[in-house]
Amino acid sequence: MSADHKTLAVYDAQVVEYERRVAQKPTPGLTEFVASLSPGGHVLDLGCGPGSSALELMTHGFTVDATDGSAEMVARAVARGVAARQALFQEITGEGVYDGIWANFSLLHLPRAEMPDILSRLRLALKPGGVFHIGLKLGKGEARDRLGRFYTYYQEDELTDLLTHNGFIPFHRIIGAGAGLDGRISDWIVLHAKGATDG
Repeated sequence: MSADHKTLAVYDAQVVEYERRVAQKPTPGLTEFVASLSPGGHVLDLGCGPGSSALELMTHGFTVDATDGSAEMVARAVARGVAARQALFQEITGEGVYDGIWANFSLLHLPRAEMPDILSRLRLALKPGGVFHIGLKLGKGEARDRLGRFYTYYQEDELTDLLTHNGFIPFHRIIGAGAGLDGRISDWIVLHAKGATDG
């Protein structure tokens, strides 16, 4: 998760409401993500929230490293049987660690200027040919929602270019709209990309 304290405070305060209104919804791209990975792989759930996606990934036989910046979200995930830990995006390190990285509507809380560095870190953390899932809200600029959470919005071509320039090869796209924790309908995009292999 990002280091934005206001955003983290919202998630700490509204973990139960988030789980009720957001985390129980069908997760776009999860079926395709699972199908793109080899059985028994190692997955990073980056911004795991209360652990819903991590649990689903675990049922498919994956080893899941679940992280979130919100202490309350981590506590809820742990209570549900997920081996989650508190960590910010900038604390993700390692090279060739993960078969897949699941960043489902978490990196949208990162300032635009910091996104290239984090994408580079995640690319290094992926094994060659590993799969990266990213979900973001569509739009332009940066702003806070009515709850005080910080958001960066992207256009599809901007996101595709960012991924490509940081060593990813996008191969699957889903676009939709839905209501989030603040109750407002937002357009969103999910992209799947593979880490480019050397040579």
